[in-house]
Amino acid sequence: MTQQSTNRVKQQVTTSEWETRVNLAACYNLVAEYGWDDLIFTHISAKVPGPDQHFLINPYGMMFDEITASSLVKIDLSANKVMPSEYDINPAGFTIHSAIHEARSDAHCVLHLHTKEGVAVSAQKQGLLPISQQSLFPLSGLSYHDYEGLALRDDEKARLVKDLGSTNFMILRNHGLLTCANTIADAFLSMYILQRACEVQLLAQAGGTELTRVPEPIISGMKAAVDQVTNSVGGGLAWPGLLRKLDRLGAPYRQ
Repeated sequence: MTQQSTNRVKQQVTTSEWETRVNLAACYNLVAEYGWDDLIFTHISAKVPGPDQHFLINPYGMMFDEITASSLVKIDLSANKVMPSEYDINPAGFTIHSAIHEARSDAHCVLHLHTKEGVAVSAQKQGLLPISQQSLFPLSGLSYHDYEGLALRDDEKARLVKDLGSTNFMILRNHGLLTCANTIADAFLSMYILQRACEVQLLAQAGGTELTRVPEPIISGMKAAVDQVTNSVGGGLAWPGLLRKLDRLGAPYRQ
């Protein structure tokens, strides 16, 4: 992405949209940095600020560590481009995202991954177990959606939305992980915690001994504890530091 291309896109959008583009591109770059990407597959989408139902999504075929603010493609809920772009998108990949964005006005960002640890836990009948502090955060509001094959059919949307309900964490059975939130920072932090909980679970299970579960009353009190731990700022507490990390690495998200 040349500086000329970056300036051209930046001049065509509002300041708030550009900020969303920068944060969403950073989220893609961070997913790649943490090794959670699956080549060019999976998606992270974010609503463009304003009254229109417009969203930003990755250009299909671009690796997550290559994605920039200006390369993100602006589309509507039917995956039609609403702003000229030299890049295409994967319409089928937006099926899950469009369903959630349309049903949940609070889901400004939807993050879906195929990490090996996430897929492994999604294949376990009991799902995520309450065996670590990390697991308690998603368990305070976790849903599951059974596997129906590749997410290509519109009729699956209603079932996905029903299963998600009002939760912000979802395990897609035999498929992967999903988080949604009001901000990109919150969606990323939620995914970080969910992914770490899956990693810990697999390590604990590999030990071959009986596991100790956290008592139910502690799990029930986690929602209030989350606000206290993050000073009610949520992902915004860690996000500036994550952006500084990307800047040190020379990530292209601001372009």
